Formats: sequence, C-alpha cells, structure tokens
Amino acid sequence: MPTKVTIDGRTLSLDDVVRVADGAPCALAPAARRRVAASRAVVDRAARGSAQVYGVNTGFGHLATVRIAKEHLEDLQLNLLRSHAAGVGSPLPERVVRAILALRANCLARGHSGLAPATLERMLVMLARGIVPVVPEKGSVGASGDLAPLAHVALTLVGEGEVFVKGRRRTTGAALKAARLSPLSLGAKEGIALINGTQVMTAIGILALARAERLARTADVVGAMTLEALKGSHRAFDRRIHDARPQRGQGVSAANLRKVLRDSAIERSHADCGRVQDAYSLRCMPQVHGAARDGFAHVREVLAIEVNASTDNPMVFAEDGELVSGGNFHGQPVAVVLDHLAIAACSLGTIAERRIERLCNPALSDLPAFLTEDAGLNSGFMMAHVTAAALVSENKVLAHPASVDSVPTSAGKEDHVSMGVHAARKAAEIVGNVETVLAIELLAAAQALDFLAPLKGGRGVAAAHRAVRRRVARLRRDREMAPDIETARALIESGDLLTDVERAVGPLN
Repeated sequence: MPTKVTIDGRTLSLDDVVRVADGAPCALAPAARRRVAASRAVVDRAARGSAQVYGVNTGFGHLATVRIAKEHLEDLQLNLLRSHAAGVGSPLPERVVRAILALRANCLARGHSGLAPATLERMLVMLARGIVPVVPEKGSVGASGDLAPLAHVALTLVGEGEVFVKGRRRTTGAALKAARLSPLSLGAKEGIALINGTQVMTAIGILALARAERLARTADVVGAMTLEALKGSHRAFDRRIHDARPQRGQGVSAANLRKVLRDSAIERSHADCGRVQDAYSLRCMPQVHGAARDGFAHVREVLAIEVNASTDNPMVFAEDGELVSGGNFHGQPVAVVLDHLAIAACSLGTIAERRIERLCNPALSDLPAFLTEDAGLNSGFMMAHVTAAALVSENKVLAHPASVDSVPTSAGKEDHVSMGVHAARKAAEIVGNVETVLAIELLAAAQALDFLAPLKGGRGVAAAHRAVRRRVARLRRDREMAPDIETARALIESGDLLTDVERAVGPLN
C-alpha cells in the first residue's frame, strides 16, 4: 500500500500529486480540519444573518444581485452544481481526475473556502476507495476557475453524475451504495467552494510536466546515441564552453552528455577525421535541451505555488470573521506557464526530428539510406521519420499559446478568461508527441549503432543500446514499425531507459 499523502493546504508537493494520481491515498491533517471547521462557522453565521453575501445568499456571476431566501440556500448550491456540469467531450483520464481531487481537497484544506469538514473528508474517502468522477475534458474557459469540470467532480459528492470504479463506468448512486456511502447534502456556499479553482488545469499540467522533465533527460541520452552513430564530436560539450555561458539548463544538459558519452570507442575511432564542426542538431544539444529544462523549471516553480494556494471566491478569513470577494480563481498564472511548457517541450521534438533526418539521409551521414541493409527492396526507417515529422508539425500548431485568447462570458461579468485548460491539454498532447518522436529517434539511433559494430559508444550510449535491443530486434528487413515505436515509447515513459543508463553512468540531472 503506498504511503498516504498528507493534505494540509500548505505542504503538498508536485511529486505528491503524481503519487496520488498513481494510487496513493490521502489523509487530512488535524490542523487543517480545524481551519476548515473555523471557516465553516463564519459561513454559517453569514447564512443566518441578513447581510447580502456573494455565493452564500445570492445568485452567481451576472446573477450576483439576486437575493436568495434562507429556505432555498441548499437548493442554490445543488442547482449551481447541476447547471454548471455542462462539460462535453471524452472523459479525462482517471489519473488526472485523482490529481484533481487531491488538489481541490488541498485547496479547501487551507480553510478559506467555508465548506464543512465532512464534505472535504468525503473527497478523500472517494480517493481511498477508488471512486473516480467522470469528468468531460472540455467546457472550461479558466475564468472563475475550472467551473464545468469541477462541477462534474462535485456532483458525485451528492450522488449524481457518473464515476469510474476499477475502470468500469457507473452511476454515482450505484457506486456509493456499493461502497456503503450516502450522498451528501450541501450547505450554504459549499457548492461554489467546490467549483471555484484552477485544479483541473493544474492537475493536467503537473502530470504533463513530470513527463516533460523525464523527456529532458531522455533527450540527452537519445541525442548522445545519435551523435555517436553519426561519429560526431564530443568537443562541443567541453565544460569550459558552458561555464562561459552559465545558463543553468545548458550546463546540466552538457554535463549529462559528457557523462553518457564517456569512454567511447567510437569517438576514438574517428579522432583524426578532420571534421571541424557538427550540425546544430548535434552540436547545440545543450543549448536547446537546456532551454527546455529552464522552461520546465519555471513551470515547476509556478505550479508548486499553485498547489498550496487558495483559489476560491469569496474567500473566508476566519480570524476576522469575514467573507471577501476577489479573483484568485482566475487561471492566468497557470495558463501562461502551461503555454511555456508546451513551447519548451516542442523544441525537444523539433531538434530530435532533425537528428532522425540525419540518421536516415545518406547525404548527411556515412550510414545506409534509411538505415536498411537493402534499400529499395526495403524502406527501413523512411516512414518512421515521416511519422516524426508529422508529430513535430502538429506540435507547431498546438504550441500556439491559449492564454492570449479571451472570450467574455456570464453576460460580460466574466469579461477576461484564461483558457487554462486549453493550455494544459495542448501541453499534455505535445509532451506525448515528443515522447513518440524520441522513441523513433531511439530506435533509429540503435539501428545506426548496429552498423558501427563492433565499435561501441560511451558507457551510457552502450547501456541505452542494450536496453533497446532487449526489447526490439534489429531491423534486418521491413516489418510493421508501429509496435516497435510503441515499445520504445513505453521504454521511455516508464523511465526504464533512464534507469538502465544511470546504472551504467550514475545519476543524470
């Protein structure tokens, strides 16, 4: 059983979120429960009072001026969830929804939202029991948070909507009954407390970032394999060069390349070849891979703040006994960095595709055309390269920033929106495409290295080559390439490729 992740509103890490996505249960910290109870008491007093308080006894958005009678306050919250559960499209992956639940629970645990502790605890029970809301992927503009998708999450707490249980889609009522759980009744402000926030865009972004950070290290390994297969120079990774331009990511990438390329028999074999400089896709790997790393580092910094932030409205300040309206639900800070994540990841794919071209094109190497022994009869890696080209071209379209767009909603009350979920979904799609492009390069580089046998590349290159060959046989005549690409992609996604390389050379950064 995975170790429980503590939900306290203040110390949740991005790695914790990934752990919950992968199945770890959560536990509410006692201090957080006390904060939640204190903020709930403020809301209860407001609900009993005569003052008009947004989200407690008023309508929402453009309807904020409509006063709601006390006897209808619970109906108001349930109607909010029902009306806002207007998402469309395919369901988000269960891993993403588990992350959403953890993030929303952690936000509520800060004690600025005013919902009842029992409501928060039910979210954690659902995580523990594997009851995962069905959440359509489309419908948020990232303005008052991710209203539509979070409404689909919240509806399951009151026994409505649908959930996944062990991968099977069921009505929430049936799933709760099987788990011996009763639907909740929401009090004043609880509905709006559950759906005001940036947790959908943040969850998708965190999981995409974790994959992207792994791809940065993978790109160093796979790029090193291509460099060796093309008999490229190691001198461009000389530490002195990178110390003279101390961009952090560049220096880290160069250090990884030096480590992976160490003790290369291939390098020694062409020491006196007379080649002065390699193409940029080889020589400038630290600069390009490093810039992506720096982009990912900035994304991590912003998301690390967001996971422990209060993004509700109105916010409850229990120590002052006040509810104050503001705009912390606006997704712009997250949307902007997720656009940055998309652009940074995109560059890892574009440079990898250029390296694949150099491996396949006999005019750019000393290797057989398309890395096949009988070109003409066999097409070899011709179409694998075309697939890589298709993916990087698609990425160029997807990399257009979502956060520069805005469409006014709610009768002009919400007149600037972030499109944060658009940014998150596009970034995740780009990361997946780059994963596949690097898988194609991994296969092509391994095939090219086979032509140089018995010469071996550096320690890390040799380890990566062995990892590939344990799973994918050398291409001696044409066969269906799609299964090989999927196997290589799984080798990258699982982290097994990096594990094998690090056993040979030590940790990569």
